[in-house]
Amino acid sequence: MQDKAEELSIKNITVLGSGVMGHGIAQVSAMSGYNVVLRDVEQQFLDKAMEKIRWSLEKLVSKEKISKSESDDILSRIKTQVDLAQAVSSADMVIEAVPEIMDLKKKVYSELDRVADKRVVFASNTSTLPITEIANTTSRPDKFIGIHFFNPPQLMKLVEVIPGQKTGQDVVDMTVNYVKSVKKEPVICKKDVPGFIVNRLFIPLVHEACWLKQREGLKMDEIDSAVKFRMGFPMGIFELADFTGMDVIHKATIELQLRDKKVIFPHPDVEKLFNEKKLGQKSGEGFYKYSDDKYERIQLDENLAKKCNPIQLVANILNNAAWLVTNKASDIAEIEKAAQLGLGLKKPIFDTAKEFGIKNIVNELNQLAKKYGQFYEPDPLLVSMQ
Repeated sequence: MQDKAEELSIKNITVLGSGVMGHGIAQVSAMSGYNVVLRDVEQQFLDKAMEKIRWSLEKLVSKEKISKSESDDILSRIKTQVDLAQAVSSADMVIEAVPEIMDLKKKVYSELDRVADKRVVFASNTSTLPITEIANTTSRPDKFIGIHFFNPPQLMKLVEVIPGQKTGQDVVDMTVNYVKSVKKEPVICKKDVPGFIVNRLFIPLVHEACWLKQREGLKMDEIDSAVKFRMGFPMGIFELADFTGMDVIHKATIELQLRDKKVIFPHPDVEKLFNEKKLGQKSGEGFYKYSDDKYERIQLDENLAKKCNPIQLVANILNNAAWLVTNKASDIAEIEKAAQLGLGLKKPIFDTAKEFGIKNIVNELNQLAKKYGQFYEPDPLLVSMQ
């Protein structure tokens, strides 16, 4: 066993892809003492990424969170590299953070698998793609794991850890230890299910809010106020969608639907906004219009919240949470932790459900199922909790 422990200790990390997620992961790893190689296909991408890391560290120095010499030490631990074989030559773990395109990920892994030592663990930073499917394109599915950092990795505390079907327990333990060592909170999604935990709750809810708006003739700020003040969200659901980006939500919707038709009941508005390039905050318009590129909040209040009964939305998020428990992908405590850290929920989902009444929620789901189909059928766990 001693060999096993030594074999799976991590000192050197290679991050593939230097975009927002990649350079963020590189930074938090270097800040926790790891030696990092940041790799991308062109040096200019790497130079831009290093500029952003420098800027981020300078902010920490100016706020006196770290000293100038600590900042210099952190930077000295990050090397950049274009050549893949060189980039992974001393790696213990490779964290891949290339764009969420299955064919691109598979292409990266076929190259990586050829040049990386057999002992190297591969971790894919993905929010929706199936870990098992990517793992099976490599010669080491037992040393392959999903590691989903949230954007931006420097600030967001949550990391979802997703074992594939063949991932070894030693790799799961090692990944959880790594996540804790970079001062993040790991949540294990025990099964490689569509959307993992957070996106399983969040993405369907965006579509459900669109259906609620259409069916009840409600205004967006009325729904958003109810989501914020009655469901304990940090902001409204349309506002959160605009903040996340319609490109991200549309892409996740397609991935979720591909893998399980029952996860999501897509509303055409999301695709329409995506096609019209109304991506939210980043493009100046999404569900809402924004006046400039500064982070702007929508005016929500408790009076507006009274105009909307969000039971349909509570039912949607609760039904998906129950599905995760029933399908042994997670348990209530871990789901609540993921929702709190990943979605910023101010109160637990199951507490909100009790305020609305589980019986009322199950009735609501049954009525919606009669009108709109089996997507709304209540999960057996909810039925048993009445």
